[in-house]
Amino acid sequence: MSLTDWIVLAFTLLAIVAYGVYKSGRSKNIDQFTGSRSLPWYHVGLSVMATQASAITFLSAPGQAYSDGMRFVQFYFGLPLAMIVLCTTFVPIFHRLKVYTAYEYLEQRFDLKTRVLTSLLFLVQRGLSTGITIYAPSVILSGILHIDITYTTLFIGGLVLFYTVYGGSRAVSYTQLLQMSIIFLGMFAAGAFVVALLPKDVGFIDSVKLAGNMGRMNVIDWKFDASNRYNIWSGIIGGFFLQLAYFGTDQSQVGRYLTGSSEGQSRLGLIMNGLLKIPMQFLILLVGVLVFSFYQFNRPPVFFNSYEVSQVKQSPYGAEYNRIETEYNTAFEQKKAKAQMLIKAIDEGSEQAISSAKIDLNKSKAQTDTLRKQAVALIKKNNDKANADDTNYIFLSFVTQYLPKGLIGLLIAIIFLASMGSTASALNSLASTSVIDIYKRMINKEASDEEYVTASRWLTVFWGLVCIGMALYASKIGNLLEAVNQLGSYIYGTMLGVFMVAFFLKRISGTAIFIAAIITEAIVCLCGYFDVVAYLWFNAIGCIGVVLIAVILNTFVKPGSKPVSTAHK
Repeated sequence: MSLTDWIVLAFTLLAIVAYGVYKSGRSKNIDQFTGSRSLPWYHVGLSVMATQASAITFLSAPGQAYSDGMRFVQFYFGLPLAMIVLCTTFVPIFHRLKVYTAYEYLEQRFDLKTRVLTSLLFLVQRGLSTGITIYAPSVILSGILHIDITYTTLFIGGLVLFYTVYGGSRAVSYTQLLQMSIIFLGMFAAGAFVVALLPKDVGFIDSVKLAGNMGRMNVIDWKFDASNRYNIWSGIIGGFFLQLAYFGTDQSQVGRYLTGSSEGQSRLGLIMNGLLKIPMQFLILLVGVLVFSFYQFNRPPVFFNSYEVSQVKQSPYGAEYNRIETEYNTAFEQKKAKAQMLIKAIDEGSEQAISSAKIDLNKSKAQTDTLRKQAVALIKKNNDKANADDTNYIFLSFVTQYLPKGLIGLLIAIIFLASMGSTASALNSLASTSVIDIYKRMINKEASDEEYVTASRWLTVFWGLVCIGMALYASKIGNLLEAVNQLGSYIYGTMLGVFMVAFFLKRISGTAIFIAAIITEAIVCLCGYFDVVAYLWFNAIGCIGVVLIAVILNTFVKPGSKPVSTAHK
């Protein structure tokens, strides 16, 4: 990057951190966990969106669309319905009970062991996922500076820890409001520049049609297939259960809408998220599709991870890799000519010409794909621990090579800011759950608010170090966006099932739900291990499994629940 980009990057990051700390002030009481319940709906909505929109979204989603097309957007189709259910059930109950974490309610409804089990499931899932979130921007900085990823991981993790520990939930919410504004602006600018950089005779519509003919505009798949990760059915059904569990049982999200000044403000914030999330994700994926079209006319790297390429070129296999690059350049020029022929056929509107040009282009693409596979095999041959999946580097490579000075720094800052916002929210929720559900409930019940705040800061540091440690092991998991959602799907369904029983089946005892949750979690893990169905269905299996098993077990277990009224007032 240029000096201008470094200045823009540094200024944006420092300004955001300083703004958050200034606006929040230092929290001195336990209300820091819910931002003193004082934020308006638009703060809540943007905070919820920013917590989801981590660096993984802006780093991996364009790469996902580049490699696999637009079908990932179906993942979010269950979101609006989930927001409606949340607004009519979870939000009123949580606000009325004035809970700090979602899991406090479970002890009132069931017992302590159910509360602790659900808290631990959350802590495990969120701790692992946050490690992946920290890893994403660390990859970027490591690739730009060509230094060991350990140092960049420590830097990113340390920066987020500072303002999370200092300002609590309010610092997170205030910085996320500004972050989302910059993120929308930056991604729109990136999309506009992709179109502007296309050949003069290739416009936006042509580029979309070209991508469509090459299988990248596969927005909706109506065919039901339980093994297919993304189709309309897995998106609406599996996605509904996942989104309902994520927003209803994950403290990193519950903590965001509990910062609303009233029940109505929290509801409006969630509705805002439900309305904007799908268009936002569609546009981010569309940027990836446009980058795909761009690289049909501009030669992409054989392998997008420049660090791994530099390593193999410095090895005894360097000459062989250079030979592959030379052959790749020749094959690409042939593919480029075929792409131009397809654009011409599209402009002429001849279906026969389009079909013929499409076949020729796919044949040329097969040649470049074969050479790319040879390059990947050589990288692995040189270092069997090398990261052979470069999906996460596609958009980064485009940004650093083709966008103008200043904008590169801004877009890199966006990815960093997204990571900082989502990681800070996660650390805040990990600390609040650890303090409220475990430390305050089981270890030190009579401490003052100031002591609990001090404990939360130490636990934030602890979880930050745990997550940084996990980030160092995240290089082998492929596309980060899929990895995070897949990891959550193993646990979220079970957690959602516990809450659904708590809300709607008042005769179920704490012992029955506790055993049902353990059995169901084992079933979900077995489904994943044996690859029975696509991961989105784990959420439905987990939720329904807990409910059914709890109902059956309750006939054999002595009543031991402590039901509380959940009637809406």
